Order: sequence, then structure tokens, then C-alpha cells
Amino acid sequence: MERNLATDGDLVINDLHVSVDGNPILRGVDLAVRKGEVHALMGPNGSGKSTLSNAIMGHPRYEVTAGDILWRGESIRALAADARARLGLFLAFQYPVAIPGVTVANFLRTALNAQRFGGKATAGANGGTKAEAITPREFRKLLKEKMALLEIDDSFAGRYVNDGFSGGEKKRVEIMQMAVLKPQIAILDEPDSGLDIDAIKRVSEGVNALRGPDLGILIITHYQRILNYVQPDFVHVMLDGRIVRSGGHALAEELERQGYDWLKAEVADALAG
Repeated sequence: MERNLATDGDLVINDLHVSVDGNPILRGVDLAVRKGEVHALMGPNGSGKSTLSNAIMGHPRYEVTAGDILWRGESIRALAADARARLGLFLAFQYPVAIPGVTVANFLRTALNAQRFGGKATAGANGGTKAEAITPREFRKLLKEKMALLEIDDSFAGRYVNDGFSGGEKKRVEIMQMAVLKPQIAILDEPDSGLDIDAIKRVSEGVNALRGPDLGILIITHYQRILNYVQPDFVHVMLDGRIVRSGGHALAEELERQGYDWLKAEVADALAG
């Protein structure tokens, strides 16, 4: 039976309208992503793709003025970003920031504990409280396994987060976070931005290594090139704050050949008619 992409999914975006600093950006977005699926969201600059990713994760600057964001049938509009992350949502940033003085390993362990337990504590043996946390030994084992899976050199773990990293290395650290945190839905905001072909291939290999029935992925991109390596199940095109066309990988190939102007013209004609 054919899916209804507007209603059927673990993550459902329902007629979403979003403003930034009082300026309307999204004008009624409908989208649904299930675990095990890879979706690509394409569109030119300024079409609203990154606004959608930030709104899904609860960035306070992005005001939802109408519509809803549902996680397994329940609205998450009122939840803060950290609460959404603990539910199983993840955002890989287009421009990852550097954190001098904090090693990748310490950052990932802290993030994992925050995701798992959200600061909760359990009763200790002496009647006090004892924070639940992954032990250093368990974490080292986990990190070593994930770095081997992603073919990332062990030296990354001791480097400061994104400090002096190349563009490709920054994006691979984002993929490492996915591997360690094991989200259920991951949004990758332009993972190919600023990367050369070799770096795109390495990032794509990491995404493909994590791809599977327990992870849904939404890749946001301008270009079809990363989709040569990470084959999407669904492709969506956003123009002027709306998803105007959905299809399979052939749609991405058509956009690569013709650009967006033909689709803009079709949409304009449809609105005029």
C-alpha cells in the first residue's frame, strides 16, 4: 500500500509555518520520515531547508506560528532542544563549531550521558544519589568500535572538538556523534557543504555504515552529488518555504541536469492558474 507521506512516520511535519525574527520562512510544510528510510530535501539557497531543520530541533529563534511537529503521534512543539534529542532526534550542523580545550572523546561521553539520562540520578548505596553514567571503560570500548566502523583514526578522540579540523573532518565528527548517540531520526544539514569529492565520499561512507532499519535520515542538500553515494528512498524539493515536489532518486538527477528554474516555472504557472 502506498504511503501517505503527510501523515505516516515516526517524525511528522504537519502544515508547518515558521518565522524568524518576524519574517515568515516556512509556509506550510508537510513531511514524514520513518526509521529505516533515507529522505533527501533539496532546494536552492533561501528556500527554507535549514529553517526546517532548526525548527524540528527546537531552536528558540525559529518561531512556529502554525502547524505541528509530531513524534510518534505526539506534539513536541513545547519541548526544548535537549528533550527532543533525548527522544531520538539528532541534527548534524551545516557549520559545526569548534570547542577548544574539549576533546572529542570527552564531548561524546558527556553528550551520551546527557542523552541517556538527562541529568537523572538513582539512589546510591549510602542513601545518597549516584548519577547514572556510562563507565570510562565501557565508553572507550564503544568509541573504539564506532571509530573502527567509520574508519576514523584513533587520534581523533584526543583532539579538541573541530579545533583546526578541515571541513571534511568536521563533518566526520558529526557522523561520529550519530554513531555514538544512536538517534532514531537524524537530520544532516548540508553534509556536503564546502567539501571536495574525496571528503564527500568519506562522509557518505560513514552515513551508509550507519544506515539501517533503526535509523531514519533526512539529508538536506543543494546538489545531487552526495546522493550519488547515499541513495535516498525519497527526494523532496523545497521552494519558497514549501515542499513542491516529491519523488525518487530520478527527481534528484533531473534537478542536477536542469537546475531549479523549470520547477519554479511549473509552480508559478500552477499558482497563476
